[in-house]
Amino acid sequence: MKIIDTKKITEALVKMCGEANFTLPADVQCKVQGCEKNFVTEILCENLDIAKAEQVPICQDTGMAIVFADIGQDVHLTGALLDDAINEGIARGYKENYLRLSVVKDPLNRVNTENNTPAIIHTRIVSGDKVTITIAPKGFGSENMSRLKMFLPSATSEEIGEFVTETVRIADSNPCPPIVVGVGIGGDFEYSAILAKRALCRSVDVRNPDSYYAELEDEWLANINKLNIGAGGFGGKDTALAVNIETFGTHIAGLPVAVNIGCWVSRHKSVIIDGE
Repeated sequence: MKIIDTKKITEALVKMCGEANFTLPADVQCKVQGCEKNFVTEILCENLDIAKAEQVPICQDTGMAIVFADIGQDVHLTGALLDDAINEGIARGYKENYLRLSVVKDPLNRVNTENNTPAIIHTRIVSGDKVTITIAPKGFGSENMSRLKMFLPSATSEEIGEFVTETVRIADSNPCPPIVVGVGIGGDFEYSAILAKRALCRSVDVRNPDSYYAELEDEWLANINKLNIGAGGFGGKDTALAVNIETFGTHIAGLPVAVNIGCWVSRHKSVIIDGE
């Protein structure tokens, strides 16, 4: 049994808020830099260099904070409640790193909370005696382009692939391509969306461990890039950097599919917190 004070989680998130917004994951950055050269991709790469050098946000929309907390079963958390500790870390991290505060307290009354909380928090118990925290700041230019469909269980992979491609076609330039496409297949209504969100946190260099889904990822990526939307919506072969599929078991009467789009600034960062 390891003891972890949630203060450690707060302090880690304060730092991660800045790091995730100032520097892209190496795999995403490499993909962006590998896109066909034109005036848009040159600007994107220059923007990455400036953000990293000057420690300023890559994008003015520093997102709503999505936090995945994987808690080892052999961990005992002490101190503040986990959700409170996470929200304190986000509030401090966004204010201390001078990040844009984009969250409103109520979805209809629209009053800004002025600290970018509450965060969206997903927790799960896993094996081990450590806590893994992943932050994924999510801008809503891309989030607004996401879709979910409850397919009949008879739906084919071709029909699902058409839905994924159609989602990108409808989105067009709005999510700031080149994009990363997260696809969640299975579970139920809400869990398919969580799967799609988790898919965006997987490396764009890593294919699904199931060869069947890995082939679908490659096939759907090729179909999306035939749309010729291109970087910034100015045309070209680099509409998407990757399609990441995550799956889960589902009911015999259903087949939920969620598509969560990440813009070219597909930010995420993870840390592992050890106890005593």
